[in-house]
Amino acid sequence: MSIFNKLFKQKSSSSSESPSNKGPERGKYMPDITAPADERFTKHFILNGGKFLYCIDMDEVHESFDNILLENDWYEQEAYCMDDKLQKLFDGYNLEFGHNKESSFFLSTCENLIADDGSLLVSSNQIKEKKLKELPQNFVIFATTSQIVNNIGEGLRGIKKKNTGQIPTNITTIKNFEPKEGTKDFMSYGSSAKNLYLLLLEDL
Repeated sequence: MSIFNKLFKQKSSSSSESPSNKGPERGKYMPDITAPADERFTKHFILNGGKFLYCIDMDEVHESFDNILLENDWYEQEAYCMDDKLQKLFDGYNLEFGHNKESSFFLSTCENLIADDGSLLVSSNQIKEKKLKELPQNFVIFATTSQIVNNIGEGLRGIKKKNTGQIPTNITTIKNFEPKEGTKDFMSYGSSAKNLYLLLLEDL
């Protein structure tokens, strides 16, 4: 499976259609249940303002991570990271790992990637009992394509299945990846926009 190959093929074929062959225009946030989950997630994630880096292997993950650090001048800076495995995975970049909100960025995994709205599902496994506003403004999330699910309900069932006997708390979604003035509504209550990079590793 290659997300980008499928997206580019879909884009080129749709651009060759004549206007008369097109159906009613869909709203940009209306779920397209006919498209595969990976394509839906990618589309909605980018529409939400997220920065998407697709990697076919760990070499590309490290190359993309290196580019993020260079782009933002985060070398030899402090990264907020609560995951010992991630600290070992990204230990060759002269980063200091700590738990300071003023850190340059928050480095973490997530529970799932939600295709229907392009959000990221996280829990106390990643953020402990912290609120999103208590974490740095910049996020770098490492995830795999096998974590893409259709909707939040599917993600919650997966969390319950993976954590039999001790279901994590503080389950929430991250959906706003760029500040938008005047867009606060009940759906975004309690959340805060984050500048988010997603390192997505192909593992299927």
